Amino acid sequence: MTPWLTILAVVPLLGSVIVVLLPKSRPVLAKQLALAISLVTLVLTVLMALQFNGASSDPFQFVESYPWIPAFGISYSVGVDGIGLVLIALAATLVPIVVIAGWRDVDATSGGSVKGYFALILALESMMIWVFAATDVFMFYVFFEVMLIPVYFMIGRYGGPQRSYAAVKFLLYSLLGGLFMLAAMIGLYVVSAQMTGQGTFDYLTLVGLEMDPTTERILFLGFFLAFAIKAPLWPFHTWLPDAASAAKPGTAVLLIGVLDKVGTFGMIRYCLPIFPAASEFYAPVVIGMALVGIFYGAYVALNQNDMKRLFAYSSMSHFGFIALGIFVFTTVAQSGSMVYMVAHGLSTAALFLTAGFLMQRANGSSLIFDFGGVNKAAPVLAGFFMFAALSSLALPGLVSFVGEFMVLLGTFQRYLFVGGVATLGIVITAAYVLRLYQKTMTGPLAVKLVGMPDLGAREVIALMPVVVLTLVLGLFPAPILNVINPAVDRVMTTIAAKDPGPTVSSEGSGR
Repeated sequence: MTPWLTILAVVPLLGSVIVVLLPKSRPVLAKQLALAISLVTLVLTVLMALQFNGASSDPFQFVESYPWIPAFGISYSVGVDGIGLVLIALAATLVPIVVIAGWRDVDATSGGSVKGYFALILALESMMIWVFAATDVFMFYVFFEVMLIPVYFMIGRYGGPQRSYAAVKFLLYSLLGGLFMLAAMIGLYVVSAQMTGQGTFDYLTLVGLEMDPTTERILFLGFFLAFAIKAPLWPFHTWLPDAASAAKPGTAVLLIGVLDKVGTFGMIRYCLPIFPAASEFYAPVVIGMALVGIFYGAYVALNQNDMKRLFAYSSMSHFGFIALGIFVFTTVAQSGSMVYMVAHGLSTAALFLTAGFLMQRANGSSLIFDFGGVNKAAPVLAGFFMFAALSSLALPGLVSFVGEFMVLLGTFQRYLFVGGVATLGIVITAAYVLRLYQKTMTGPLAVKLVGMPDLGAREVIALMPVVVLTLVLGLFPAPILNVINPAVDRVMTTIAAKDPGPTVSSEGSGR
């Protein structure tokens, strides 16, 4: 059997090493090689996905398992279900897009190594594939922590004026969350040793492990706090605006569009199946945090004057919807959360990349009041910016609408009041999205933008895949739902959650 997942992870890792070993005098070759390797990884991902059997009863496919540290029950174990597969595909899709879009983000005069930046992108891709594919909890933790390293350097060395502060803050927050997970993981190992006679980190063995309720709730908190910081959920979000505003647009796409999904992925993959009773116990708290995040993120975004910080707070609001869908325990909402993760990755890419192209034409400024009337000088750029804004708004016909609608529908099935409150957050989203477009793209052309060029061929090529995927999956979401739904059904069965029945009474039906 072909070791698909290992090959997928190793190809960009080896590519990263090759790129970093290139002569410093060959920056164009480094870019070309990084693009070629990322495209090879994408092709391999597509080939693997075509062999994925959505009707299989196996919990994971493309499984590989080799002893790593047998004395502690640790193994190199990988495999994917529909949830892991779509997130790996998202990462493999966005990396070549980021490479093309960020072709001129780093040069020899900017103080950073060109080959170093693109090597870090490939290394990060490798770490993301492994973290979504790991079926050993210890292995998941290792890559959960290791992937912080390339992001730290991508922000700290290649970011804006506040890059050092933002990179250190990002790293400290993430390491703190990792410490919580490490403590809980050790506790889980001890519990598994007590219950089975031998400690293990094997995911399938840990699922269904009977624990004392108090112990289960404590261990759940260790994992959940790590994932809540990574996502991030309110009130663990404060590192995100600083990191997003300091990072290069391409770095921000990978950070928010893919890396932060590890948090919500961890909730549905680890928190719910391993700690089902604790998940149900803490669900009201998480739902409350999600609702606060939806409104707080949207409200703060409405008052931002920096585009990149606005996108960061907007993402925090979107992550509130994703967490809400996970913890209302309905099939529709959980499937919607997965679709929302993919949709958010695409809309984040569209927003940050179009904003990045706009910033390049305004001497790097991301302040909203430095722009105006862009549609007069660069109508193609303004058109892509409008599409990105509408994708963030979840316009019907786009994949973001499918995810948001399913989350709200699933929420209404179980909690009518919560669904109604969450729906009001859409109004604020519309306000800040339309305000952003109005102030930057309409009105008289800003003086500093006179003579600005429209998007070039390379920039259009970078954005077109995002537009096409957003439209195709929005109009025809069946391909992604057919992959996700069986995995979500398995999670619902594992945690013994049942969808609410019809609420219409027999009297109301006329019987």
